Amino acid sequence: MIYRIAELADWTAAQQTGFFASADLKTEGFIHASELYQVLGTANRYYAGRQDIVLLELDEAELWVAAVPVQREYAAEHDDYFPHILAPIPLAAVVRALPFALAEEGGHALPPELDELA
Repeated sequence: MIYRIAELADWTAAQQTGFFASADLKTEGFIHASELYQVLGTANRYYAGRQDIVLLELDEAELWVAAVPVQREYAAEHDDYFPHILAPIPLAAVVRALPFALAEEGGHALPPELDELA
């Protein structure tokens, strides 16, 4: 599985069109995603304090079946590889959309459904 932190507006639009896409696909040519161990760092770095987001759990095998390429690219500033999705994501590849609330201390915490996987 790979994960995408999604704005509610983009997730709502996906449910109407059948495909998830975000502004980064148009501006950068890919949709940013994360491995599970990268989710909290990404959330706290780029979505600090935001409550209008959900966490999409994506089945990479379903992306492959739908001919949606995924490339892992190195980000030097984070010294890690991140998955980049190179086309709109069909809803069939979204396993679940999980609420992504803020923890008491203000940062994000993984949804309880993912705690056992982390």
